[in-house]
Amino acid sequence: MKNVRKIIKIDEELCDGCGLCVPDCAEGSLQIIDGKARLVADNLCDGLGACLGSCPTGALQIIEREADEFDEDAVEEFLANQKKQANSVPEKPSGCPSAQLKTFAPTSPCQTANKPSLHAAGGPSALRHWPVQIRLIPPTAPFLQGADVLVAADCSAVTAANFQEEFLQDKVVMMGCPKFDDAQSYVEKFTAIIDQCNLKSITILIMEVPCCASMNVIIKEALKQSAQSVAVEQITLSVRGEIVSRNQW
Repeated sequence: MKNVRKIIKIDEELCDGCGLCVPDCAEGSLQIIDGKARLVADNLCDGLGACLGSCPTGALQIIEREADEFDEDAVEEFLANQKKQANSVPEKPSGCPSAQLKTFAPTSPCQTANKPSLHAAGGPSALRHWPVQIRLIPPTAPFLQGADVLVAADCSAVTAANFQEEFLQDKVVMMGCPKFDDAQSYVEKFTAIIDQCNLKSITILIMEVPCCASMNVIIKEALKQSAQSVAVEQITLSVRGEIVSRNQW
């Protein structure tokens, strides 16, 4: 049933897709789709505007218009389905190589000594597992157990000339883009990982551009929702690959 009521409105011209609003929407009605914040469904928005203060561009506002009534039961069902999708793992491995879990044994000191340096073309990779995309790594992946996790924005790998040697060594890497990917599903996935995997530490590697800042918000929200405590280091790179800030949480 539709009535005139308060509901969120998103100005697409002002929205830069940073995703900072997504964790502040407890109902999960906001998602980043095609690089912009979108209202998933009218009946999932309570119209209270808890997300307004997190938008750095002023793209969000509360208006009155005809819309479906807010439905708490629909919200619970939607959030349950989102959590199920984030934590689901296929019983049988997919035939697609991008979705198959793999762990690579580290090289021995002798093998390392007889291979070229990471600086040299064709040198050994520091990567110890597959896949690397956040969306493809389930919380049950064995390589996450007791790991030091590097949560890296996609752009960081091509910006930092020494990405593998300085940031990836001895870490499990999870890569994604907080602007173009689903921030709420990230929150749910990292909450599950923190709860289940007894992580040693999390390192967040992002760029200085505004949209990257929402990766910090995602991890903070996951830590808030989790029952576990994990040490976090946040590193910000310039668009030329230089470290511009380094903070401990």
